[in-house]
Amino acid sequence: MPTRPTPRDLVSGFVTGLFSIPEGMAYATVGGFSAPLGLWSGAVPTIVGSVFSRTVLMVTTLTSAIALSAQSILTDAGLDPGDLGAVAALTLVVGLWMVLLGVLRLGSVMSFVSTAVMTGFTAGIAVQIVAGVVEDATGYDPQSHNTVGKLVEAVAHVGDWDAPTVVVAAATVAVWAGLSLVPRLRKTATLVSLVVVTAVVAVAGIDVETVGDIAAIPRSLPPLSLPDLAALPHLAWGGLAIALIALAQAAGISAAVSNPDGTRADASKDFTAQGLANVAGGFFGALPTGGSLSRTGVATSGGAQTRWAGIFAGVWLVLLVLALGPFAGTIPMAVIGGLLLVIGGELVMGRRRDVVLVARTSPLSTAAMVVTFAATTQLPLQQAIFLGAALSIVLFAVQAAKRGRVVELVPDGAGDFGIADAPADLPSGRTTVLHYVGSGFFAEVNRVEQEWPHTAGAHDAALVVSLRGSAGIPSTTFLKSLDRLLDRWHEHGVEVVLCGVPDELRERFAVGGVSDRVRDAVLGDAGGILATLREAYDLAERRRRAASAATLDHHAADPDGAAPGDPPRAVPTDPLGDPGSTGQEAP
Repeated sequence: MPTRPTPRDLVSGFVTGLFSIPEGMAYATVGGFSAPLGLWSGAVPTIVGSVFSRTVLMVTTLTSAIALSAQSILTDAGLDPGDLGAVAALTLVVGLWMVLLGVLRLGSVMSFVSTAVMTGFTAGIAVQIVAGVVEDATGYDPQSHNTVGKLVEAVAHVGDWDAPTVVVAAATVAVWAGLSLVPRLRKTATLVSLVVVTAVVAVAGIDVETVGDIAAIPRSLPPLSLPDLAALPHLAWGGLAIALIALAQAAGISAAVSNPDGTRADASKDFTAQGLANVAGGFFGALPTGGSLSRTGVATSGGAQTRWAGIFAGVWLVLLVLALGPFAGTIPMAVIGGLLLVIGGELVMGRRRDVVLVARTSPLSTAAMVVTFAATTQLPLQQAIFLGAALSIVLFAVQAAKRGRVVELVPDGAGDFGIADAPADLPSGRTTVLHYVGSGFFAEVNRVEQEWPHTAGAHDAALVVSLRGSAGIPSTTFLKSLDRLLDRWHEHGVEVVLCGVPDELRERFAVGGVSDRVRDAVLGDAGGILATLREAYDLAERRRRAASAATLDHHAADPDGAAPGDPPRAVPTDPLGDPGSTGQEAP
C-alpha cells in the first residue's frame, strides 16, 4: 500500500464519502432495511476493502443488487431484516464465502471472459445504474421489475414526471458537464455540482425529495453489532448467492477501471479483500457489501489516484456523519439521480472504442457482446457474468478449431525455410518436412487430419513432422489421430520422424502408445530450430535410404518379387544447402 496519499486522493475520498451518505441510505431503504445501515456499509467495509484490494480504486460498499438480494434471503430464511443480529450474521456469512472463494482462486474464472463479453457486461451494468435512478431523476416510479422495462415504462409515462425533480436532475448534469469542460475543474466536478445544486435548491425552496425524507441521519459512530450465531446455518446458501453477485460486480469494476500505477488486477485477491471487508463490517452494523461500480465511478471522477482514496472515503463518511449528519439530509435525491446518470453515461462512453473494436472483429464477437448485454439487463448479475464466461470459452473453441493446419517447410537454399501449402500427395524419392500449426485441441483435429498429404502412391519417401510450438494441449482425439496417421504412413512404407516434441508431449506419446510407432524417431525441442530440423531430416534420410537399400537387396535376391516398372531410386541434394552425405542423384 502506498505510504504517501495524494491531495487528489483526499479530495476524491471526501467526494465519495459525501456521496455515500445519500446513496447508501437510498440503497438500504430500497432493500427494506433501516437507512442508517446503508451509511455504516460505507465505513468499515470500505476502509478494509481498499486496504487489501488489488483493483486499487475499487470501492467496497453496499450496492442496490446486494441490498435487494439480502432482503430476499433474510425473508426466505424466516429472519427479520430489522434484526441487527440477523443482518450481522448474513454479512459475516457472505464475507466467509468470499474469503473461501478467493483462496480457491475462483476469481480466475474471469480470465476466461473475453473483451467482447466484458464490454457487453459493463454496458449492461451502466444501463442498470441508469434504470435504478429513474425515480430519483424523474419523480416517476416504474412498476416493471425488468431493467430495460423500467426505462421503457419511464419514457412511455413522460407526462407523469415531476417537473421540479427533472429540473434539479437536469441542472445537476448540466453543471457537471460545464465544469468538466474546464480541465482544472473536471476532477472536482462531481463534488462541486452536488454542493452548488443542493445550495440553489435550498435557497430557492424547490420542493423535491431529499435524503432527510428517507430517514434521519444519526450523528454517531458505527454501532458494534454481534452476529446471531443461531442464524448462520439458515443463511449459508443465501450468503453464497450474494457472494457470487459481488464477484460479478467486482469483475466489471476491474475491467472498467484500470490501476493508475499500471499493476494488474487480480480477481481472486479482490474477492478475498471484499470478504475481509464483510467479516469486519459484520461487527459494525454493515449490510453485505461488494465492489460498487457507481461508487468507484464517483471516486475516479473525483480524481482518485491510489487505494488511499477508498480509505479516505470511509474515514470521511464517519467524520461527515459525526459533524454534519442532519445537514446532509438536505441533499436532494434528484441531485443523486443526476450524478448517477452521469456515471452511467461515462461508463458507456468509456467502452465505446471497445464496442467499435468488437463490432469490427467478427460477427461471433459481436453476438457475444450483445447476448451478454441482454443477459446483464435481464438476468441476475452472477448468472450474466458466468454466461459471459461460457460464451468466451465457446468463442475460443470456435477460433481454435479454425486455427489448425498443416504447412510445408520449403528450404530456400540459404539454410532457412519458407512456408507453403502442404502437398496433396507426398512426393516420392525424398524427405518432405511438414509443420503442424495448432494446439492439439480436439475440435480441430478431425478437420486437420484431412490436410495431411496422401501417401498411397508414394514410394521411397520419408516425412519429418515438426511439432515445435504446436500441440501444446494435446487431447485424446489428437493422440488417436496421430496414431492413425502413423499406421497409414508406415503401411505405405513412409519413414517418419517427429521433431520439436516437448517433454510433456513425449510422455503422453509413451502413455498413449504413439512412441511404439516411431520408436527412436522422436526428437525433443531443446535445441535450436534449424539444428533440430537438420537432425530430424538427416535421421529421416538415413532411415529412408536404409529402407530403400533393403528393398533393392530384397529385389536382387528375388527378382520375381519386383514389380514391373518400378522406378529407379533417386538420392536428392540436401535441401538445407549442406552438400553432405546425400550426394547427387543416383543413376
